[in-house]
Amino acid sequence: MRSAPWARVVLLAVLIGVLGVPPEVFVARAQQQQGPDKLPAQQTTPPTPPSGQQQQQQKQPPTSAPQSQISVESNLVNIDAVVTDQDGDILTNLKRENFRVLDDGQPQQITNFAPTEAPITIVILMEFSHLFYGQFSYYAKYWAYGFLNHLNQKDWVAFKIFDLKTRLVDDFTQDKQKVGQDIASLYFPDFSEANLFDAILETLDQLRDVHGRKSILVLATGFDTFSKHNLDQTYKVLKETDTTIFCVGMGEGLDLRSARGAGVGYLQAKNQMTQFANMTGGYAWFPRFTGEANDIFNSVAGFLRAQYTIAFTPSTPQDGRYHKLKVEIVDPQGNPLTVTNKKGKEKKVIVYARQGYTAPNAPPAGN
Repeated sequence: MRSAPWARVVLLAVLIGVLGVPPEVFVARAQQQQGPDKLPAQQTTPPTPPSGQQQQQQKQPPTSAPQSQISVESNLVNIDAVVTDQDGDILTNLKRENFRVLDDGQPQQITNFAPTEAPITIVILMEFSHLFYGQFSYYAKYWAYGFLNHLNQKDWVAFKIFDLKTRLVDDFTQDKQKVGQDIASLYFPDFSEANLFDAILETLDQLRDVHGRKSILVLATGFDTFSKHNLDQTYKVLKETDTTIFCVGMGEGLDLRSARGAGVGYLQAKNQMTQFANMTGGYAWFPRFTGEANDIFNSVAGFLRAQYTIAFTPSTPQDGRYHKLKVEIVDPQGNPLTVTNKKGKEKKVIVYARQGYTAPNAPPAGN
């Protein structure tokens, strides 16, 4: 089947499959005082984390690429958190004193805290294959514009697609029109496979040296048919990442239109997408109708712009183990914070933040 014009592709991809092309380098690893030597020609220079003298001299981040706004320490744990009430309304104007971080149940001293004001840095990772290709394709333009139109001029976006391989289409850019044009250029998927796990792991690895807040928006069915890595290996990496993942599952049409439902396989795919988001402090949506798109992408942008950046140096030992994190919101007396609606009814406070981190191993004795 053939894809719709440019705008169709996003939903197509959202619901489905991805173009198989040899993988290209996406975000080069941080290199001090050197330009990347693996980026494709004419690509935007990727973010480079400043350090040492370079960091002191670079008081204002250059305009050519997104930059870190948090100092880097080997044992510093960074958390990007969003706080809402039970109705999904985002809570703003919270102070450092309103946050309590627990590392394996032990309270930690917050060393860095700030409402996030930096531009958004996000990767759109889109499935584009023959896997269930064609559903909702007529409405694809609404999904494409739906997210790009929620980005500001200073925000950074990169665009990748995947089927049995992953391909970079646009490296980080502030030119949303260019990304839209490249989405429009995608017409015919070549394969009926989806390497979801590999695509996520590759993207996380390429973002590892990009400091500050960063996120991935996964538009996919949730099925994985061709990855070299399995689900457990994917979860292991997600436990270590400080990148927030948002997922839009594009397989609900299978369940809605099939007399027997989408089956156990889709339930597993849906659960995987939910876990990717939960583990990293993001959120997962599974729309059944195209009319839901605008609200979903508005929520993604809202989450990203309302994040609080928190950092602490663990008082727990460097034992190489996975440590569970919990972020609590408290009042000035240290009690759980409560909010009320206009009628005076109390509402629960919900925190979206990464669920844990893997501590480094302690240095050998004598070093």
